[in-house]
Amino acid sequence: MVTANKIRELEFATLQIRKKLLKLCTLQSIHIGGDLSIADVMTVLWQYKMKYDPKNIQDEYRDRFILSKGHASAVMSFNQAAIGCFTDDEIYKEYATDGGRFSMHSCNLVNPYVEVSTGSLGHGMPIACGIAAALKLKGNDISRVYTIMGDGEQSEGSIWEAAMNAVHYKLGNLVAIIDFNKLEADGNIFDITGIGNIAEKYNALGWFVKEINGNDVEEIVNALDNLPSPSTYMPIVLVCHTIKGKGVGFMENQAKWHAGKITFEQYELAIKSLDAQFYEKWGEYND
Repeated sequence: MVTANKIRELEFATLQIRKKLLKLCTLQSIHIGGDLSIADVMTVLWQYKMKYDPKNIQDEYRDRFILSKGHASAVMSFNQAAIGCFTDDEIYKEYATDGGRFSMHSCNLVNPYVEVSTGSLGHGMPIACGIAAALKLKGNDISRVYTIMGDGEQSEGSIWEAAMNAVHYKLGNLVAIIDFNKLEADGNIFDITGIGNIAEKYNALGWFVKEINGNDVEEIVNALDNLPSPSTYMPIVLVCHTIKGKGVGFMENQAKWHAGKITFEQYELAIKSLDAQFYEKWGEYND
């Protein structure tokens, strides 16, 4: 059982990630809505759960992370910075610059901490399946392969081809995470593709399915701490119900904040709101 102090520590970490995202959003246009919706999950993964040593990134027994939802690169980068892969200042300085390591989509040609370059939706999940299958063939029953997908991304046929293959090849070491904020760039996903009940679809294919509140750190921790062993045979999907733009009132549940840039006045307003939400729950933070 994770202590309340640990949950508080992780929630403070997510607060810092959201603040850094908003600062970057004053400098550049980023996919801020989806970054904020998946910030809690991403923080728990990188700063708590995954076996990943930035000083030994080729460790055969590390966990792998594939960002199928490629446009959430900023929130991934700030979490990688939090564990020592690089610094926040490097992200601010290099983001969206010629030759920079950081941009709207992550690229392993310039950033060695990125497992696989992603951006085109529907590609990350099949790659994650291939890596998970390779680990099984090598007899590695320790490492997991985590992949984060968008809910709009579920409209891509390659996602469902990969989902069927993951069951066929018994990839119990694969953990797919869906950022289910119900909005994509063009609006509500149910109005655009009629995706229906995503959890039921994965369950029908033979996946181990768990639905959680993807903006509740304690619930995320408990879900990840109680996954079936990677040596088992059912691939795992966490359907994370989230809020696009989570934590920033004027962004929440607004499709127009799929991507954009904010003013300094909007930044100050958002920071005050985030601080108030944290302190209302936890009080002053003293690490």
